[in-house]
Amino acid sequence: MNEKNTSEQPQYDVEIPSREAMLEVIKAALKPVAFSDILSHFKLRDEREHIGVKRRLRAMERDGQLVYTRNDSYGIPERMDLKKGTVIGHRDGFGFVQLDEGGQDLFLPFHQMQMVMHGDRVLVKAGSSDSRGRREGRIVRTIAEEPREIVGRYFVEQGVSLVVPDDTRLAQDLIIPPELVNGARHGQIVVAEIVSRPSRRSSPVARIKEVLGDHMAPGMEIEIAIREHNIPNQWPDALIAETKKIPAEVAENDKQGRVDLRKLPLLTIDGEDARDFDDAVYAEPEGKGFRLWVAIADVSHYVRVGSALDREGLNRGNSVYFPNHVVPMLPEALSNGLCSLNPQVDRLCMVAEMTIGERGKLNTFKFYPAVMNSHARLTYNKVAAILDGDAKLRQQYDHVVPHLETLHDLYKVLRKSREQRGAIDFDTVETRFIFNAQRKIEHIVPIHRNHAHMLIEECMIMANDAAARFVEKHNGGALFRVHDLPDEERLFAFRLVLGELGLTMPLRDEPHPADFGEVLAQVAERPDRELIQTMLLRSLQQAIYCHENRGHFGLALEAYAHFTSPIRRYPDLVLHREIKRILAKQFPEFAGLEGAHSYDENQLVELGPHCSQTERRADDATRQVDEWLKCEFMQDHVGDEFDGVISAVTNFGLFVRLNDYMIDGLVHISNLTSEYFHYDAERHLLIGESSGNVYRLGDKARVKVAAVNLDERKIDFELLSVEQTSNAIAPRRRQEKKTQRSKSGYKPKAAEKAGKKKSAGSKAAKAKKAKKAGPAGAKKRAPKNKKR
Repeated sequence: MNEKNTSEQPQYDVEIPSREAMLEVIKAALKPVAFSDILSHFKLRDEREHIGVKRRLRAMERDGQLVYTRNDSYGIPERMDLKKGTVIGHRDGFGFVQLDEGGQDLFLPFHQMQMVMHGDRVLVKAGSSDSRGRREGRIVRTIAEEPREIVGRYFVEQGVSLVVPDDTRLAQDLIIPPELVNGARHGQIVVAEIVSRPSRRSSPVARIKEVLGDHMAPGMEIEIAIREHNIPNQWPDALIAETKKIPAEVAENDKQGRVDLRKLPLLTIDGEDARDFDDAVYAEPEGKGFRLWVAIADVSHYVRVGSALDREGLNRGNSVYFPNHVVPMLPEALSNGLCSLNPQVDRLCMVAEMTIGERGKLNTFKFYPAVMNSHARLTYNKVAAILDGDAKLRQQYDHVVPHLETLHDLYKVLRKSREQRGAIDFDTVETRFIFNAQRKIEHIVPIHRNHAHMLIEECMIMANDAAARFVEKHNGGALFRVHDLPDEERLFAFRLVLGELGLTMPLRDEPHPADFGEVLAQVAERPDRELIQTMLLRSLQQAIYCHENRGHFGLALEAYAHFTSPIRRYPDLVLHREIKRILAKQFPEFAGLEGAHSYDENQLVELGPHCSQTERRADDATRQVDEWLKCEFMQDHVGDEFDGVISAVTNFGLFVRLNDYMIDGLVHISNLTSEYFHYDAERHLLIGESSGNVYRLGDKARVKVAAVNLDERKIDFELLSVEQTSNAIAPRRRQEKKTQRSKSGYKPKAAEKAGKKKSAGSKAAKAKKAKKAGPAGAKKRAPKNKKR
């Protein structure tokens, strides 16, 4: 999780100063410290001590803790105005350094990028700004070299073998010496391992490590994404050995000491193609409210801290769900077998039992280990049909119909409570790929959420809310799901877009989730609602995992933590272990509970960013595969015409999203009318200089598919016609822009900062204001689009 140096692992023959001790000496000095002065300070005279210190200092250099200067001395990077960051490459050869401390990225011109590659960790010195206002950076040292393996396409051109990286951010081709081709054939997809890094005078040299197969082979897009994003997909030998010991059924002695819920009619509701069932629900009326049971697979009973299963689960962080393919966090013997809440078999579970008032308020909650037996495996579509009155299905599942109706009644109460507290409710349409027997896409169909999806979602939110409260009540440590306030710049930009679309957003000193809900209500019947919802989502922060509870803005909750999917998310497993620790401490009957574990704060501080990163990695990989498949699908539609909506406006053209398939393509500015265009970045407009034609977000468009570039995952459209929305606003003169901020009713930046930085609830808000900490993090949804 942290940058670590493995070269220090062997034990030295003699005792040498620690990193901390040497850092303290170097920091105390007024100038960089020579190696000889370090030896003198610690009174080191033995040659073996000198060698050990030199090795440790070099390791500290590699980790960016020290800088070795030209006069053979060691200095502190921060005092030399050096910053740590990650290189972000660009297809055109230049790049940027994304600074660890945040702030504006530093621009790397072509000659700087010749010596590094996308993903490298570097020490950089900020310089002056270029003609375009970009502050340039000068790379002082490479701290960590990434990537070491690159996925790309193998070519032989004029007798020279090379690999062109699939990732366009890696702008340098890899030279492959003849003896390192490893049997690869022209045009194949390969994995290349770097042998020699690039320099100003030479390209990187690599060897072919693995031949993945022919270009366009079925499933190749997934193989590329897995390797390109470094998603672990091979089980270690130690894990395989552990997995072989896993029984097929729950042992009788493991059921002892647990609450017996086998007669409680718990049931699972999942998608048609789901194979891992990690949650079951049941509710019954109680007074004017309800009692709700949410039973979650007890993964922590089988996956113990420090085991091979645990180490690999932590390494993966979460399951990754591609179309028709899953890279699971845990082996199928657990995820689809012993831990999956399959119907009519006994399973171990952790239960959140809650009482909910008539207005949807969570009144009481308790957690305990149990043994259960699922009474039915249902799907979202079947449940929705049963609730809509399908006579055949109601007869088939007559033994659970009353339970489903009670759950539906509970859902309506919870839904109303959600609306009253102002939680944001997205109703975006996702797509599903329909493949034929040869794994070629036959069609792309939209997937709409029905009442069954939302019913389960509300039950999971209640359990996650209760779990976070439970841990806080007992001063426990876990990973909270944190969603911070929107970024002020992105929020201001979103307000400007709304103004252009004829929409309004409530004005407050500090935004509230209900403000976004009002926007969603305004666009519910608009044809461009999907686009507006997407822009709204982009104006929000990404949710992250964090050891601190700062509340969940989107759900308008003071505390929130993921409890409901330990099969596929490591943070849920961490939370289960902490809940068990609390139960074992609080209740004598649970004193011997298996799987309990306490994490200290330092461990949680590391776990949060790691789990957020693996979640982002999964999202990036699945997005890449989706883009590839959409391009493959559109190859068969070159020349066809479609209706769409302008989804983005840039200085180089328009992106149009097709209504039927939710696919975006580019209408390049050179393919518009033959005149000059001016780009208005604040208002997302392209304005023709001569004609005054305006192309803007949300306009309806008719396009023809002009070309598809599968290698670069690009689709080009030809614009046939544009119809402005009914709320279109005529373009203003440039001098009128100055009045935009006051017309929008939005505060100037400096004034806005004064009242900023609160979170969703009062307790969390105070904590956040006091600590003023926390990174911006991950995606709105979990790797598997199932439950929050």
